Amino acid sequence: MNTASGPLAGIKVVEFGQNLAGPYCGQILAFLGAEVIKVERPEGDDARKWGPPFVEGDATGFIALNRGKKSITCDLADPAQREALIERIGAADIFVHNLRADVPAKFGFDGATLTKRFPRLIYADLGAFGHAGPWKDRPGYEPIIQAVAGLISLNGDPTGPEARIGVSIIDLSTGMWTAIGVLAALARRTATGEGSRVNTSLFESGLMWASNHVAGWSVTGKMPPRQGTGHPSLTPYQAFECSDGPLMICPGNDRLWRKFAEALGHPEWPDEERFRTNVQRAERRELLLGMIADIMKEHPRAHWAAKLDALGVPNGPLNSVPQVMELAQVAALAMFVQPYAGSNALFHGLPLSIDGERAGGMEKAPKVGEHNGKT
Repeated sequence: MNTASGPLAGIKVVEFGQNLAGPYCGQILAFLGAEVIKVERPEGDDARKWGPPFVEGDATGFIALNRGKKSITCDLADPAQREALIERIGAADIFVHNLRADVPAKFGFDGATLTKRFPRLIYADLGAFGHAGPWKDRPGYEPIIQAVAGLISLNGDPTGPEARIGVSIIDLSTGMWTAIGVLAALARRTATGEGSRVNTSLFESGLMWASNHVAGWSVTGKMPPRQGTGHPSLTPYQAFECSDGPLMICPGNDRLWRKFAEALGHPEWPDEERFRTNVQRAERRELLLGMIADIMKEHPRAHWAAKLDALGVPNGPLNSVPQVMELAQVAALAMFVQPYAGSNALFHGLPLSIDGERAGGMEKAPKVGEHNGKT
């Protein structure tokens, strides 16, 4: 997608983002066509140094979340630079930041102050633990939030220790929620002419990811054991070891369960009282999973995948990242690009297309202060 003609073309964003969550919100808006000015401390966003690996001096993790932006620097200790920043924010449509909770008020650009001074401004504040409550000023990073919000307790094989989720799901989802809130605020401003304050936090995102487990616990008073690749409510619904590796199989309703049983060579199982419904299967989870496992290990994944595909039972191998990138489906979607000449580095566009065009293309990340005096 040509960002100059994207759906947010003409929208101006100032992003004082650092690390992951704030920058990802800014990149979403940039890939949708907004002009995004990234504000950095004179030494730059810490994430620039979060390597190896590096491409052209910046960590790949930084580049992945900061493409398509312009970069300026601001020393908040300098009154003239600080006031210039505030004026720049006032001239923008949207201000996004994920600074430490006490910083904006200390330097005069907190939400209450700026939205009063600039009533059309959409002010988005990504915090660690939320804008209210006893922890509102407490700092936090992804692993801390995963731990405190209960996500680590839910993850991992039941025979081993709890495990951190391997991707930065808290940071990235908070950036996404903030972008959603900003877009909703833009729509409201179109109708009312008034700006808004949008508050999100890493902790609230963590609570959202745990919400299904919260709902179950609130009814039963119990927490199910960790499931590994399985599901606390559905049986069977997990990876099974084949003769050459695991295959994820998800017969998510009784109709698909009947087809799965047929593929296993036991079409009678769904008619047996003990396995007829999901509730009955869950009551005999260990028995049924053991019976399935004994059959699955007799043949390779390709054998089972062919049978399951023919019957319409959802399944897939547990791929490594290199294996994922070899898939024809990945190539067909053209979601990854190589914007840096002389480098094999692959970076993503957004996982959405509008009128057949993917948001995000060959944009690069800016260098620190690359656009000082130019915007």
